[in-house]
Amino acid sequence: MSINHVDTDALSFDQLQVFLTAAEQGSFSAAARALGRTQSLVSYAIQRLEEQVGLVLFDRSGYRPVLTAAGHALLPRARRIVGEVGAFHALSRGLATGVEAEVCITVEPVYPMCLLLHAMVEFRARWPAVSTRVLVDSMGAAAEQLLEGHSVLGLLGPVATEIPELELRPATTIAMIPVVAPHHPLAAHRGEVMAEQLRDHVQLVLTDRSPRFAVSMKDRGVFSSQTWRLNDVGAKHAMLLAGLGWGGMPEHLVRADIASGRLVRLDSPYWAPHGAVPLWVCHRRDARLGPAAQWLAAHLASLYAVHESPEQIPDGPSPLQARSEE
Repeated sequence: MSINHVDTDALSFDQLQVFLTAAEQGSFSAAARALGRTQSLVSYAIQRLEEQVGLVLFDRSGYRPVLTAAGHALLPRARRIVGEVGAFHALSRGLATGVEAEVCITVEPVYPMCLLLHAMVEFRARWPAVSTRVLVDSMGAAAEQLLEGHSVLGLLGPVATEIPELELRPATTIAMIPVVAPHHPLAAHRGEVMAEQLRDHVQLVLTDRSPRFAVSMKDRGVFSSQTWRLNDVGAKHAMLLAGLGWGGMPEHLVRADIASGRLVRLDSPYWAPHGAVPLWVCHRRDARLGPAAQWLAAHLASLYAVHESPEQIPDGPSPLQARSEE
């Protein structure tokens, strides 16, 4: 085939789609069947594309057309363009019917990642054209993301119950348990650990970086007069493993550590009032949620019926690396 000029202005989405289908199907006849066209129309579309780009895309000397080196080089670009055009049409159809372009959600790092991933997989299948943005923050700082309009949904802990501007639905309840490293002095104690014994050792406490809520939240579950405060649950986990202190952690995040002997669970009746922490699906009462955000909020709340008990939460991955508080 003789190619004499390049006419890129005449390129069409249909030609790229035909090119992509022919390459994926392995023949012009198979592409014709997949597209519901005649083989001659497929051949003509590809011939016109070759004329317009000034390159031979298929070697037709054999029994079946085979992509040339140029065809192989352009195939990923064609696939990307076809995909982007499809996404453009899907998003424009959604926007025309009131579906939002993006849903942003703020998640506390203690929320079980396995539940969030389950919800995100279902969300993508239901709303493929809607982008998601996940912010990870803790307690007061997480609540501020909603109050300031940076996110439309939140998965928040007890701080949410103190904010009348938020609409709440139960999301799940997590078990918080006191743990130490096996070489920590408290790990050698036999029987119940008394409050005075907890007070004698450094307690690792996650702190709130939000001045607005720090005063009301900072001493919940704090027993020791010796505290190391930090704002990252991953750092707290690492310090616990290093034996730098004792502290409360979500049971589903340290279950594997306890099973392997890397951490030891403390038996203390004084911790019992702090053992169950509810989490809530939240949004501002004055916010008008779009269809995708409404669906996601309802879906996250529906998981509560399945995982209402802390013991029903599966093992989670490593803690989210984020600022957090207790």
